[in-house]
Amino acid sequence: MLDSLLSRPHRLLLLGIGVALLLAMVFGLQWAWLLRYWPAILAGLGHTLLLLIGSVLLGFVLCIPLALMQVQGPAPLAWLAHSFCTLIRGTPILLQLWLLYYGVGSLFPYLPGIRQSWLWPYLTQVWPYALVALTLSFAGYEGEVMRGALKGVPRGQLEAARAMGMTPFTLLRRIWLPCAIQRVLPTLNGELILQLKATPLAATIAFIDVYAVFGRIRQETFIVYEPLLLLAAVYLVIAGLITLGFRHLAGRYPVGE
Repeated sequence: MLDSLLSRPHRLLLLGIGVALLLAMVFGLQWAWLLRYWPAILAGLGHTLLLLIGSVLLGFVLCIPLALMQVQGPAPLAWLAHSFCTLIRGTPILLQLWLLYYGVGSLFPYLPGIRQSWLWPYLTQVWPYALVALTLSFAGYEGEVMRGALKGVPRGQLEAARAMGMTPFTLLRRIWLPCAIQRVLPTLNGELILQLKATPLAATIAFIDVYAVFGRIRQETFIVYEPLLLLAAVYLVIAGLITLGFRHLAGRYPVGE
């Protein structure tokens, strides 16, 4: 690594500039507020990660039937799945979130018996609306990606599996779906990072994620730059970890093998 840096002086220059900027931020800015707010920051970070992981997992589970309906489903189901994906991809996530929370959410209190049901404690909180909105958004985008991946699996593999007597479900579970997922791994990296950057929208409905915590810090301390810089660093670290994870997966399961 040292030889690589020495052979390319511009990298040494960029590294030096980065170190200088880091030292300037550490020693030249105000960070005393961290001692007071770090528990809230950690709690908000946990909420952000839970929202990200939950919406991605649920959205990916939902995108598979959406893709299958478009590829092999009956015409009405294919039309419904395509319309859903088009609607989700063609409208802002913020609009979808507000329609769920301020629109659909405002109708629940008028439903007979809903206040006495087990659902009511959840319907009065904000996190279910944020989770559903981000889940549907991720499913809409990934439904189109998985549709292309399913179509991209070589027909020879599928015909060979059928010739061996595999049932449609076994073929999907052992051949078709694994090959499609392997093909979308590079795309999923970018989609997860986009999903991460969409999580701050939940703060607009009073969901306390890490973005909302740093907003409260700026309001209470009147310090602007330091909270924003640290918040940017938090998102950069999470995005970097996602990228490293997908690079590891891409190395273990390269496309085409």
